[in-house]
Amino acid sequence: MYIKTLTIQVSNLIEPFSSRHNVVVGRNGSGKSNFFAAIRFVLSDAYTSMSREERQALLHEGVSVTTTLSAYVEIVFDNSDNRFPTGHEEVILRRTIGLKKDEYSLDRKSASKAIKSNPYYIVPQGRITALTNAKDHERLALLKEVAGTKVYEQRRAESLRIMSETDAKRTKISELLDYIESRLSELEEEKEELKEFQDKDKERRCLEYALYQRELQEVGEALIEIEEDHRADVHGANVRREKFNEREKEIQDLERAISETKHTVQTVTLSRQDAQAELTDFIRAHKELECIVEDLKAAGASTSGKREALETELANVERDVTEKEAALNEIIPEWQEQRALEATEKRKLDETSAALSSLFAKQGRASKFRSTEINSMKAYKTSQTAALEAMRVELETSNKSQLEIDEQITSVQSKIEEGRSRVREVAQEIATLKEQNSELTERRKDLWREDTKLDSLVSRAADELKSYERALASMMDKDTGQGLRLYKLDGVYGPLYRLFEVVDPKFNIAFIPRVVDTDETASKVLDVMLKEKTGRVTFMPLNRLKPKNPPAPNAQDAEPLIDKLRFDPMFEKAFQQVFGKTCVCRDLTIAAAYVKSHGINTITLDGDKVDRKGALTGGYHDIRRSRIDGIKNVTTWRLKYEGESKRLKEVKASVVKLEQEITQLMGRITVLNGQQNQIRDSRERLIDQGAMLTREKEKTRERNVKLEADLDELETDLSGVDAKIEGFTKELSTPCWERRLKSARRKCWSWVKEKTRSGLEGRKNSVEIELNERLRRRRQELQSKLESLGEPDTGDGSSPDNLESRSRELKSLQTSIQNLTKSVQRIEKDAEDHNNKLQELRASLERVQSSQAEDSRNISRQQKTTERYLAKRQMLITRKDECNRSIRDLGVLPEEAFEKYINEKMERLVKKLHSVNEGLKKFAHVNKKAFEQYSNFTKQRDQLLKRREDLDKSAESIEELVQVLDQRKDEAIERTFKQVASNFEEVFEKLVPAGRGRLIIQRRIDQDEEMDEEAEDTQQSSVDNYTGVSIKVSFNSKVDEGLRIQQLSGGQKSLVALATVFAIQKCDPAPFYLFDEIDANLDAQYRTAVASMIQSLSSTAQFITTTFRPEMLVTADKFYGVLFNNQKVSSIRAIKREEAMEFVDQEAQAQ
Repeated sequence: MYIKTLTIQVSNLIEPFSSRHNVVVGRNGSGKSNFFAAIRFVLSDAYTSMSREERQALLHEGVSVTTTLSAYVEIVFDNSDNRFPTGHEEVILRRTIGLKKDEYSLDRKSASKAIKSNPYYIVPQGRITALTNAKDHERLALLKEVAGTKVYEQRRAESLRIMSETDAKRTKISELLDYIESRLSELEEEKEELKEFQDKDKERRCLEYALYQRELQEVGEALIEIEEDHRADVHGANVRREKFNEREKEIQDLERAISETKHTVQTVTLSRQDAQAELTDFIRAHKELECIVEDLKAAGASTSGKREALETELANVERDVTEKEAALNEIIPEWQEQRALEATEKRKLDETSAALSSLFAKQGRASKFRSTEINSMKAYKTSQTAALEAMRVELETSNKSQLEIDEQITSVQSKIEEGRSRVREVAQEIATLKEQNSELTERRKDLWREDTKLDSLVSRAADELKSYERALASMMDKDTGQGLRLYKLDGVYGPLYRLFEVVDPKFNIAFIPRVVDTDETASKVLDVMLKEKTGRVTFMPLNRLKPKNPPAPNAQDAEPLIDKLRFDPMFEKAFQQVFGKTCVCRDLTIAAAYVKSHGINTITLDGDKVDRKGALTGGYHDIRRSRIDGIKNVTTWRLKYEGESKRLKEVKASVVKLEQEITQLMGRITVLNGQQNQIRDSRERLIDQGAMLTREKEKTRERNVKLEADLDELETDLSGVDAKIEGFTKELSTPCWERRLKSARRKCWSWVKEKTRSGLEGRKNSVEIELNERLRRRRQELQSKLESLGEPDTGDGSSPDNLESRSRELKSLQTSIQNLTKSVQRIEKDAEDHNNKLQELRASLERVQSSQAEDSRNISRQQKTTERYLAKRQMLITRKDECNRSIRDLGVLPEEAFEKYINEKMERLVKKLHSVNEGLKKFAHVNKKAFEQYSNFTKQRDQLLKRREDLDKSAESIEELVQVLDQRKDEAIERTFKQVASNFEEVFEKLVPAGRGRLIIQRRIDQDEEMDEEAEDTQQSSVDNYTGVSIKVSFNSKVDEGLRIQQLSGGQKSLVALATVFAIQKCDPAPFYLFDEIDANLDAQYRTAVASMIQSLSSTAQFITTTFRPEMLVTADKFYGVLFNNQKVSSIRAIKREEAMEFVDQEAQAQ
């Protein structure tokens, strides 16, 4: 262990010291000695028992303008060797002083000072000089201090003090014994007169005892009588109290029932108002819908007449169209056949006409006929043939277009029919969805009504639950109430009172501890509670419970409480732990007997408790503040609240689900309405497209007819060209042209006549015009009108004028009104029943309250009776106590006092007592305590004699102890001297290798004269066997006898003193040493020897020295410089060896 750091509050923290040799240098007056004084301030006795002024002088203020009120010095020790058994690597010792305080602290904790001064481990300035100039007896005192003889001296002084006190006590005892002997002789004379007085006094006490005993009997009989009367009154009061308590519970039940009935009435009233308002809305809607249906029926009648006329006309037009189409179908084949025949004949006619023309031309130019004409005709034929082919292709294309248009018309008509059927289907689906929507809406209304009712019930249950929870919380302390609201963790089963049911209500109990499965669960809950800093709970871990209960008594008047509880078998350990030792008894007497005989706990039905510690009875029980009832009410309302809340959540979820379904239905209806409108728009577009296709078909047909006519003309033209070419060719080879001309003329006239007779073309055209321009157009107009009126079988739910839809709505509304009317009637009946029940409950409550008021008056009268009883009883008890006190004051009575005057009358007793009192008056001057005093003095004399004997023995023991202490002290001095003397020779030889030194102890037998001169100083020195310690040294020879220390020079004396210090240190080593300028008076060679000595010792101890010499710096390990600035403040800092040497050299030159 060594000093690690030093902190002085008014200066600064000093850099940690080396564990070996540390040197402090500084100028004179810089504060080096203050550095050592700070350590001595903490560790030595130099600064103990300081006054206020001395403490103030230690507080250095410097240049500060404020007053320094306190300061401290703190030393930190390295405790790696565990010299201080604190278990820490460092030990911090601090001393703080102020104007009114002086405190020590160890490791920042307050401690008392238990440090003894040491004469050698701190060597301040002047100590070496003092040792140098010390006398032999002073060195002997130092040796005694090293040997620890102070303990023996203190004990010897204490023993001598006790011996003197013992002598004083023995003297005082002798004086007291003389006084007691004289007093006993005087009391012998007073005993005879006292005996006569005692006979008279005994008679008086017997008479007084008889009188008091007679009065005591009378008082006892009066007490028994009023106790019996009071017991009867108490029995009646108990009966009335039980009835009162029963009525109180009945009042609570009635008030609770009234509150529930009121709430039910309010709920029913609200339901009735809602149902009535809804019924009013339904009736209003029903009337409006009836008016709408009537209007629809009226409008439907007129529309029906129009529809029938249009349908009749449409049927006629359809019939005419069918007839015309049939006629046209009959004409078209004949027309086509006639047309083909006509085309053939026309070609023949054209050929004949061409031949005739050629013949006429030939006739006119018979002489001019050329072969070139034939070539031109052939070229014309070629061009016309090409035109014919193109026209045939165009006709074929037109026929295909006409077929495509017919197909498109057929497709459009089928789509129109599909759209009409789709509209009917969508209308039917819309109607079905509306019916479903109406049903869902009615169900939602029912759920809304139930939701409103449940809201009211949940609100009331929550209010009641809070009310009962507050009432239950008021029956226990706040911490327990918070602890009961534990966290829902796995393994926490809840409070004990929630885990059982009471079979019989008269055994109602309530117990608070929480039951958990294991202690780990309890630890988890405790961690949460500690984190939140709330609550207080007692846990019962089932895995830790091991109940050991004594067997219950097998008797009818003691029933085990646990048999009256119903609980889950898994909690049996907890209930055995709490209730296993408890039995229920009829009264306190039986309960106390079973506690003593069976070692169990017992309770009575009145709530009185008896256990091994005693009985706990009485008290007031407020039946309105029953904890178990409060717990039951909280549990009941919590279950009701949770059940109603769960049902409310289910209803709200159902409402949300229905609203979603209704929203989906409305969305579906909207989608279907949109689809219906789209289908109608599409059908209208298809109708327009069909009309357009019909018009395009007519155009295509007309074009085909024209193309066919043109094609016939081209074919006819080509036939004529062929005939011409053939005629021209034959003309070249046929001369009989005249005969042929006549024949051709006859054929032409015959074809012209046949053509004029053909009338099929006109008939066909007239039929087609009739169909297309009149009948078909009229049919389309009639269909459009019918559609605009609306078809009766479409079931269009989106039209506000739809009679069937409105009729369904009206029917549904009538059903709702009927159901709601029944519901209103049922609600009104329920409201009437609840109101009647409420009236009955109020009447019952008034009746019970009147009974309670009467009982309250009876209780008041009973209280007054009880007060009178208590006053009378107290008076009798007071008289009884006075009699007993008077009897006790009579003292010890003779045996005859209990029988002598039992049968005497009261008057005679009083007369005898009066005569005895008169006789006692002449003994007024007698010493009534003579016997008692004589006995007391005799006892005191015996005690004093025994005490004096004990003191004599104690004095002998003390004398023996003083002799033993003197012997042990001499042995300690002798032992220590031998060790110090040996160490001194060894150390001196190291410091002065050529010399020799010895310590010599001086004994009393060698110096009788000196002993006689000093015998008067102290009593202690009169028994010392040693008188001093002298020193003889030789610095240049080991065989010389040596010189005494008084004969040495100053430097030699200092060296001898240092050798003495080192010898003492080796005798009792310290962990650290403080040397202040110990080398100041040494010669250079001795300074070097001392420095080497310190270096060798620094391996086992720490040295802190101050010096002005360079020799000490050579072997040191760490160096510190003390500086002094202009502000009168010293500072100390670590420096290097070179800086320390330079400072020492400068100081030497300055000197």
